[in-house]
Amino acid sequence: MSIVSAIVLYAVIWFMTMFVALPIGLRTQGDEGDIVEGTHAGAPANYNPRRKAIIVSLVALVIWAAIVGVIYAEVITWQDLDWTQGPLTPSN
Repeated sequence: MSIVSAIVLYAVIWFMTMFVALPIGLRTQGDEGDIVEGTHAGAPANYNPRRKAIIVSLVALVIWAAIVGVIYAEVITWQDLDWTQGPLTPSN
């Protein structure tokens, strides 16, 4: 795996983790009962992007390390994922 592949893999995992983590722990203005005029009741009341980004970065790093470990240990290879050469394909 090249360094560019590793960075792209981390970026994809980071964004997927961020999208999963965004609604976790979110309190809306409607939940708090303090709706700012001109905003929707579903707008966040206590959003802290720095804290969420740090937590997501650490979780993504652990997931990334596990996936890179699987790739380097060759636990799963491209040949394992090649369904065109499966057991039902006649051999020549």
